[in-house]
Amino acid sequence: MMRLAIVEDEKNFADNILGYLQSFQKETGYQIETVWFQDGCDIAEEYKSDFDIILMDIQMRFMDGMTAARKIRETDSQVVIIFLTNMVSYAIRGYEVDAMDYLIKPVTYFSFSEKLKKALKTVEYRKSQYIAVPIEGGIQKVDLSSVYYVECRGHNLFYKQSKAEVESRGTMNKLEALLVQYGFYRNSKSFLVNLEYVESIQGNECTVHGERLPISRMKKKEFMQALLKYMGEEYDHRVHENVIMM
Repeated sequence: MMRLAIVEDEKNFADNILGYLQSFQKETGYQIETVWFQDGCDIAEEYKSDFDIILMDIQMRFMDGMTAARKIRETDSQVVIIFLTNMVSYAIRGYEVDAMDYLIKPVTYFSFSEKLKKALKTVEYRKSQYIAVPIEGGIQKVDLSSVYYVECRGHNLFYKQSKAEVESRGTMNKLEALLVQYGFYRNSKSFLVNLEYVESIQGNECTVHGERLPISRMKKKEFMQALLKYMGEEYDHRVHENVIMM
């Protein structure tokens, strides 16, 4: 189920949007849980990353939509923000907070439904790139597109990313079966690498985002084939030789 927030100080307009949402769900079959906030401060203060989409009015009494969006972006870079406004000049500033789009008031149902479909597709794509991994005391959401590789040390798995290393309980065999669909491949007993970040293969090592990782002899041929397949069949043999160093 998707979670959507409406941040709008005009009750009549908020009710209109809620009516559109009901019609949209009947037409498309989407299940959307909706929460209405009457001002930007109501959602931005003590914000938790628990919404997929936010429909945000720009002009509000206590905290305007741009300020609220900036505060939200401090903790949530993924939520889809669509601005609601009377003036295009306000809406085009949305790039400052990475807003996906805007709706000009009065909003027609056709315009609303088209923008919402686009937002939902974006959310679905982003969710497909995330997994929840168990950590001490709870779970951690991990963006797979930012993971360079996963290393197994003892009974723990370590997700190597640019900003932090996430430690989780789990087995490499189960993780391998889950992540193969996202472009990950097992190059040795202890490493599962994101093929997107493989820079080269040389001897019995591969370079992944600047780090040299071992490749087991039994895995080398399969690993190379997986990398070539990931790169695409349009790459001819000469390109392969340039990219993969033997």
